[in-house]
Amino acid sequence: MTNESETMAQTDFADPARPPERGFEPTPADKRSTDKRLLVSVHDVSPTFAKPIAMLAERVEAILGGPRFAMLVVPDHWGAARLDRSPAFARQLRAWADAGIEMFLHGWFHRDASDHRNAASVLKARYMTAGEGEFLGLDAVEAEHRMRAGRDLVEQAIGRSVAGFIAPAWLYGPGAHAALKACDFALAEDHFRVWQPATGAIVARGPVVTWASRSPARTASSLAVAAAARVLPDWMPTMRVAVHPGDVTKDSLLTSIDRTLRTLAERRTVSRYADLVTEQVAS
Repeated sequence: MTNESETMAQTDFADPARPPERGFEPTPADKRSTDKRLLVSVHDVSPTFAKPIAMLAERVEAILGGPRFAMLVVPDHWGAARLDRSPAFARQLRAWADAGIEMFLHGWFHRDASDHRNAASVLKARYMTAGEGEFLGLDAVEAEHRMRAGRDLVEQAIGRSVAGFIAPAWLYGPGAHAALKACDFALAEDHFRVWQPATGAIVARGPVVTWASRSPARTASSLAVAAAARVLPDWMPTMRVAVHPGDVTKDSLLTSIDRTLRTLAERRTVSRYADLVTEQVAS
């Protein structure tokens, strides 16, 4: 469950020209479970990773049968890639949003520069992400400042409201939780749930299936988890799958992503995060 984007820029792509495996046709809606959802997201959307993000978007859209997924947008990745200084990428971002892709704010820098003093936070920062848990150690004032500034920048680019906020590496500290309420985001997400910050209502539970490219051991572990997710009984109402720019660096990861998305999409209704809110209101 780590984020791999920090090593992405220095790594060759596995095979950027290789398309997803063909021969898959989405199961007709009337044959899928109507009460089982699949949510898919592309993380670390930034000019820094313009090429791998485009590759992933094309790949995911082909498998899901349309732009029925979310993108998590970083306003200024590591302080070196502001959206408002990358007009071509901002135009592409708006085109994706116009096509129906949900856009979430994904931190501000995506880099963790906090001095963690709490033992639990130190462990999370060290082992759950490679220095990218930006909102784990921020106080409420700084967290709210970055959320508001980031939202303004992303919404300026896409021409509409963001769908919500998801912290880098899915890590939140107390300050980030307080800021979420103050900023009135519709949705937030961590490793194990999706919730409405204003009320605390949980609209989906369960872990995220994701992949890791940072080391052979992490890659092997993520492949095993994804394989298990493909064969587990469909007892969870909502399954979430997340892909990162670093995933395009290894053929084994791309193959696993293809198989996992196909398998889950055959058994579940591919949905939007907004559907969770609609479902919550209806109930």
